[in-house]
Amino acid sequence: MQLPLTLVTWNVNSIRVRLEHVLRWLGDHRPDVLCLQETKVPDDQFPADAFTQAGYQSAYRGQQTYNGVAILSRHPVDDVAVGFDGKDQEEQKRLIAGTVRGIRIVNAYVPNGSAPDSDKFPYKLDFMAKLKDYLARQHQPGQPLALVGDFNAAMAALDVYDERALEGSVCYHPDERKRMGSLLDWGLTDAFRALHPEEQAFSWWDYRGGSFRKNEGLRIDHIWVTEPLARRTVACWIDRDERAEEQASDHVPVVATFTS
Repeated sequence: MQLPLTLVTWNVNSIRVRLEHVLRWLGDHRPDVLCLQETKVPDDQFPADAFTQAGYQSAYRGQQTYNGVAILSRHPVDDVAVGFDGKDQEEQKRLIAGTVRGIRIVNAYVPNGSAPDSDKFPYKLDFMAKLKDYLARQHQPGQPLALVGDFNAAMAALDVYDERALEGSVCYHPDERKRMGSLLDWGLTDAFRALHPEEQAFSWWDYRGGSFRKNEGLRIDHIWVTEPLARRTVACWIDRDERAEEQASDHVPVVATFTS
């Protein structure tokens, strides 16, 4: 494990629409690794050349219109694996992993679930269970590992703008919190919450209803790390200002820095 390293997760909600945003953000901040979700392009349309010119190599897997995940890195990305079996068998492209400077980075885009009474909600819960099984089968809590991405789950009252109103709704449902809590219990630490135990902060605001202006958001984008990284986490912050940009994604970057 080679530190220091800055790692970012960002659901860009279409890399076609947000490419200039991402390139600007990379130029301004120069993180070591940026994990993207919801790229919404098939692989032959992913803008890898633009990122190469910006100094980043890319590992990615996508599909037309929906889903899609990518890892951009200023360092070599080794042992890239896609999907829960590592062989890219799932129809929905939601999981990619790679090793950067000795750190295993798992980038996940958890399904939204639509609504608790939707047939998409069991699919979401099943994905969460598979994510736990995936870590338990392939990794150890003692190795340097970061699980990052859009988890579509807020874990506690501080992560939602109105706990009473949202309790039991999608992204703040007890079944979701139980599944994701099981992941934390496997041996992960929420990097943001560990450093900011009392802070209410959000990473997503709905496009509708003036949610950003009213700060009615959710913290559903996460960087969760094993103990070797948790004890070296010196910063974790959310770039709220990015949401105010013209044609911004409804999510903003979450940034963590690890040092020796």
